[in-house]
Amino acid sequence: MIPTVSIDGVPDPLPEGLAVLDVREPVEWAHGHIDGAVHIPLMDLPSRLDEVPDGQVLVVCKVGGRSGQAAGYLLQQGLDVVNLDGGMLDWEAAGRPMVSDTGQPPQVV
Repeated sequence: MIPTVSIDGVPDPLPEGLAVLDVREPVEWAHGHIDGAVHIPLMDLPSRLDEVPDGQVLVVCKVGGRSGQAAGYLLQQGLDVVNLDGGMLDWEAAGRPMVSDTGQPPQVV
């Protein structure tokens, strides 16, 4: 079973020591992401496993499906991960801060 948390269970601001891994595609990342998150698209995860932060990692995607797959894979590798159910859509809806690489206000696409 994959450890999962809803947005209500994620402290705001994020606690020290909790890293965020965003597994969405580059265009999704560019439009809006959590400041300080590590970006590794789901398909690149096996080849970039050494880039996953140490310690507890909150894994996010748009709605929670891809991050659930990523969390399952990372659990098999022995990492301490939790999936964000509802993903970046719930993050945005809760008014949590995001940054953008597009020069436009951040949004989830």
